[in-house]
Amino acid sequence: MNYNIPHRPRRNRISAAVRNLVRENTLPPSRLVYPIFMEDGKQKRTPIHSMPGIDRVSADILPAEVEAALALGIQSFMLFPAVPEQLKDKTATYSYAADNFYLSAIKDLKSRFPEICLISDVAMDPYNSDGHDGYVEDGNIINDKTLPILVQMALAQADAGIDMLGPSDMMDGRVGVLRSALDESGYTQTGIMAYTAKYASAFYGPFRDALDSAPKSGDKKTYQMDYANKREAIREALLDQEEGADIIMVKPALSYLDVIAAVREHSILPVAAYNVSGEYAMIKAAAQNGWIDGTKAMLEVLGSIHRAGADIVITYFAKEYATLYREGKVEV
Repeated sequence: MNYNIPHRPRRNRISAAVRNLVRENTLPPSRLVYPIFMEDGKQKRTPIHSMPGIDRVSADILPAEVEAALALGIQSFMLFPAVPEQLKDKTATYSYAADNFYLSAIKDLKSRFPEICLISDVAMDPYNSDGHDGYVEDGNIINDKTLPILVQMALAQADAGIDMLGPSDMMDGRVGVLRSALDESGYTQTGIMAYTAKYASAFYGPFRDALDSAPKSGDKKTYQMDYANKREAIREALLDQEEGADIIMVKPALSYLDVIAAVREHSILPVAAYNVSGEYAMIKAAAQNGWIDGTKAMLEVLGSIHRAGADIVITYFAKEYATLYREGKVEV
């Protein structure tokens, strides 16, 4: 029997070649950012049990990690330091100390691999004895007392050679304050990837395991965003854009695809999304239990984040994805 069906969308799905021809979104490894956890010491590699396949590494191992990722087409890296408790204090002074292993690692990597993009973490929590992203006073996070501390931290990172600062603290006004401080100090080429819409999320648990950076008291809900809000993310995006951000970010990604799409629609800046530790851990745990196909789930998740509007995807899957991409196992 012949049916009058002039429009048959399945014709565009008939083969891999045709599907690749009409594919609306393609995510190459050059659009990925690979987060790396660091620790002080030599020849140290510490597995993070809540993030299978991810380790903390010492600075002397870091170049090999970067070189392996570069060979897969990954060009951008985000560094996070695990700071020993005895070096933490209320005002995060180790964050800009001359002997800071994090700053030394940045200098070394940029001298070895000048072509890479290195993105930092600007927030007090890795260095703060209170475990918060800002200055704590009488149980409150004091916005304006935090800003000068962030400036000192940011200038130290810029001096070390970081390409792009990643203010993750969610303090009001920090993008504008950092941009002014960078420009006044001659770091006009140092970019800012603002954590624009960073939500107070349950999906950060494994990350805090990796860095031992959980708050000593209270929570982060007075500065990180309420998961119920979307319009607020647009407000934050427009403010960061006005204050001089070069890239804006939504974090987490998977539960906030609608936010990514909204921010993409309202901003002219490139949009990044952070596929966070809990999202990674869930897929790995389910795959290890045989409940899902981990590789297919990874591809679907990263594709959905990019489809929602993220130009840049920050993910712990970066090397795994890039390996499949290189082997031609990702339809492109």
